[in-house]
Amino acid sequence: MDLLKRSGGPVTRSRISRDLAALGLGDGDVVMFHTRMSAIGYVAGGPQTVIGALQDVVGTRGTLMVTCGWNDAPPYDFVTWPQDWQDALRAEHPAYDPALSEADHNNGRLPEALRRRPGAVRSRHPDASFAALGAAAAELMADHPWDDPHGPGSPLARLTAHRGRVLLLGAPLDTMTLLHHAEALAEAPGKRFVEYEQPLLVQGRREWRRFHDIDSEDGAFDYSAVVPEGVEPFDVIARDMLAAGIGRRGSVGAAESHLFEAPDVVEFATGWIEDRLSR
Repeated sequence: MDLLKRSGGPVTRSRISRDLAALGLGDGDVVMFHTRMSAIGYVAGGPQTVIGALQDVVGTRGTLMVTCGWNDAPPYDFVTWPQDWQDALRAEHPAYDPALSEADHNNGRLPEALRRRPGAVRSRHPDASFAALGAAAAELMADHPWDDPHGPGSPLARLTAHRGRVLLLGAPLDTMTLLHHAEALAEAPGKRFVEYEQPLLVQGRREWRRFHDIDSEDGAFDYSAVVPEGVEPFDVIARDMLAAGIGRRGSVGAAESHLFEAPDVVEFATGWIEDRLSR
């Protein structure tokens, strides 16, 4: 009942479509979206209603994209476990399967709902996978680099090259995954990396592979000198973008939402990181 009152009644597919169009989303758009369902209000039909509304607005020429990851990936630090534990994990941990492996639950309900849609395409990288649905889905997801999966050639790079957009549908500003692409591109001192192992299916066989990436979990850089303690660096970068006139604000249902142009995000954030962290 509280959700119903806050959103002024049920948030329907047609209402979400109208709100998205008013925010600036349009036919043919390639859009990566992040969603906090509870912020929107009571959505009649849940995630499928949101996906349907987005499809209504971008149309058959448009494409929807989400960040997935892998909910059941082995932890990075399993190589520090007792040897018999490691051996058991290596012997039997299921391989990443783009068609079956669940999206990271921390990303909310929408990524899992979208990747299960008929026609959806999921990228091949186990730890940094994305999924897309629509006209450009296969092109965006193809040949996701095994190493540096947030950098050049990644789905994020292709989103930017397509002059795509980023929609925060009630989601906090610091959830913008595209900022990891800016971190991967930024030339600033102290960039932090991780290496880890995960199992893949290679020609039908399970094989373990080693991966190299920026540290997207604990931070690719130490922002403590330029960001107040307790504040998320991506939130600061995004708010500075908005203050510079990059991005739009609007309401979708009960949710404050934002729409950004991907090339503008990458250009601004890369410059922001290089300027502040190179001083």
